[in-house]
Amino acid sequence: MLEELKANYGYLFEEDLLQEINSVGTYRDISEGHQLIEIGDYIRSMPLLISGAIKILREDTNGDELILYFIERGDTCAMTLSCCIGHSKSEIRAVAETNTTLIMIPVQKMEEWLGKYKSWRNFILQSYHDRLSELLQAIDTIAFLKMDERLFKYLKDKAMVNHDDMIHVTHQEIAQDLHTSRVVISRLLKKLSLNGKIELHRNNIKVIDL
Repeated sequence: MLEELKANYGYLFEEDLLQEINSVGTYRDISEGHQLIEIGDYIRSMPLLISGAIKILREDTNGDELILYFIERGDTCAMTLSCCIGHSKSEIRAVAETNTTLIMIPVQKMEEWLGKYKSWRNFILQSYHDRLSELLQAIDTIAFLKMDERLFKYLKDKAMVNHDDMIHVTHQEIAQDLHTSRVVISRLLKKLSLNGKIELHRNNIKVIDL
């Protein structure tokens, strides 16, 4: 697994740090749909993605979910970092979007490396910046885009993180991710199909206009 770690993070981290990550980290293979982090969990380690993608969700008081962003190969999650450093409970849910390989870094090492390795500190700061930008985009999407525009952006984002223009998802799953009803999603998908932006298949959607 060290070679995969170097392939994904070798351009970011020096050799000594890569060796430390490999020696103290725990490699995990996670199946699509597996829940990695639950709301209310205390987080003891931080994920570095080797392959695959994870979606990060919030939940309202009624138990309805809203997708915030995806993290992909070479990424980590800023909200996980905040919980690790602050020793606080998770406020997000993390679910594997695809089959995913990652390495979990113990929180103690994460804090130690902030002072020990400049490359790690830069990586953490850049990760915060990237996730904040994605959160702002999520807010803008909710506040300023119509539901059909939100839906099409969601479909394009899923296609990109899956590296496949054919998305395997049900109308109900989309409705849950976008915090709306299945009826609304079905109607808007038909509209996008008529406009030539997608093709509808049974439990599959092909994104045409990427």
